[in-house]
Amino acid sequence: MALETVARNRCFGGTQLVCRHASAETGTPMRFAAFLPPQAERGPVPVVWFLSGLTCTEENFTQKAGAQRIAAELGLMLIAPDTSPRGPDVPGDPEGAWDFGHGAGFYVDATAAPWSRHFRMRSYIERELPALIAAELPADMARQGIMGHSMGGHGALTIGLRNPGRFKSVSAFAPIAAPMRCPWGEKALSNYLGADRAAWREYDATALIEDGARLRELLVDQGTADPFLETQLKPELLEQACAAAGIRLTLRRQQGYDHSYFFIASFVEDHLRWHAKRIA
Repeated sequence: MALETVARNRCFGGTQLVCRHASAETGTPMRFAAFLPPQAERGPVPVVWFLSGLTCTEENFTQKAGAQRIAAELGLMLIAPDTSPRGPDVPGDPEGAWDFGHGAGFYVDATAAPWSRHFRMRSYIERELPALIAAELPADMARQGIMGHSMGGHGALTIGLRNPGRFKSVSAFAPIAAPMRCPWGEKALSNYLGADRAAWREYDATALIEDGARLRELLVDQGTADPFLETQLKPELLEQACAAAGIRLTLRRQQGYDHSYFFIASFVEDHLRWHAKRIA
């Protein structure tokens, strides 16, 4: 599992990397971005994962969120994976749409053909990539947090709920909170997993909480001017599930903010400081 450095840039006293490796899980080359803060030159540092949304690669968060300055101050490593396997042999949306297939792995392990061969983003994020990070980078894997945006917010919530012992902190920006009950999620889950809706529940944060998964607390920011708020994101369902389960959810409805990286850049400092307090 050799790691190739594609790009290396000095950034706020630390180093911004883009790396590539051959993935056994997806059967394709995979890329991820890693910001190493200045403190990493002296030894292992805590890790915060950022999972991106539909259509994104590892570049979106790395280049648009402005997170490195705060991560350098706090001594946090930032890991931003790609959102799906890619390549000429990887099937995409049959109709060429942007909300499924390439750039839209939904952080699931697909079980339905033809996607089951390559779309194993759950295992890639939960097992393969962490092992690579631990072996190749100065990461303190005992101190990890995870966050994400939109589809990646869904990924952060579900991965965090399934792995409460691994992540000391979980947060999200405008997550797809109940993918079983929105068009994006229904399309992705039915194609990747088949028609049995019971199999979808482990990839739905609201359903996971209803089924007994627990975290101590969650931080979620949601823009009130987000065009996907009512039809796709449905934070009120997450709010209801957390209230019923006794999970401390801080859901901040940010007036006038939309779904873009301008929204993420506005509040990423809050999230990183929130994570740092819990994983330090």
